[in-house]
Amino acid sequence: MDVPAAPAMAFKAYKYKEVLVRDYLLADSYAPYAAVLGGILMCKLAYDFTRIISSFNFKGYASLNNMQKIEWNNRGMSTVHAIFITVMSVYLVFFSGMFSDQLDGPVTVRSSSLSSFTLGVSIGYFITDIAMIYWLYPALGGMEYVIHHMLSLMSTMYAMLSGEAHVYIYMGLITETTTPGINLRWFLDVAGMKNSKAYLVNGVAMVVTWLVARIILFMYLFYHMFVHYDQIKKMNTFGYFLVLIAPCIIFVMNVLWFSKILKGLKKTMAKRHAE
Repeated sequence: MDVPAAPAMAFKAYKYKEVLVRDYLLADSYAPYAAVLGGILMCKLAYDFTRIISSFNFKGYASLNNMQKIEWNNRGMSTVHAIFITVMSVYLVFFSGMFSDQLDGPVTVRSSSLSSFTLGVSIGYFITDIAMIYWLYPALGGMEYVIHHMLSLMSTMYAMLSGEAHVYIYMGLITETTTPGINLRWFLDVAGMKNSKAYLVNGVAMVVTWLVARIILFMYLFYHMFVHYDQIKKMNTFGYFLVLIAPCIIFVMNVLWFSKILKGLKKTMAKRHAE
């Protein structure tokens, strides 16, 4: 039986639109690079938004010196990125099903237009933040921040361009969960609220989130790598060594920073107890 002309044409038009969106609008050759520019733009908007909101809602902002204002705005920028990438990373790793062991094929080569686009946004952030750290060095962070950001940028760029190791990059990016708490602690300190209850609660929350996101989660990442090592060793040589080395270096840094956070919390609690 012949198919009516109108429905047949409508079906062909729908398939054409589907192919157009898949192969052109979200094509890997365009979307990721647009995302990098979008990430840089996001940083600019977040930086300016923090400056404007703070000048109207925080009386002490005007009394900050120029470098403190730059760091204040920079931390607002990094908080916006942290919230964005945490939400996306948690979704992609635990809820999207893209990295499920129930699917066929190596987990190391699974990617999507959404995952590549999201990595592009983070690359834009890392480029912006590294540029600011370099330009104002060491006011916004010492060598440990440079090493951390360079490893993050290199790993994220490799994953976006190659399509490999998205699962491990996103597990690592979940650690950005701790960034808002770290920034809030700095804000409270600069605002003269170091002896407040909010500062103490923030310290406890930082310990918990750091332990979960930067210690326990990394242990799970290493376990996942061990279970899927037969797939990892089939990756590109550069990607293979990057996946094995970068998480180890960042984990060591996380442990060292965690010890400093614990010491800081103990000092704060001891001071409050003495009072």
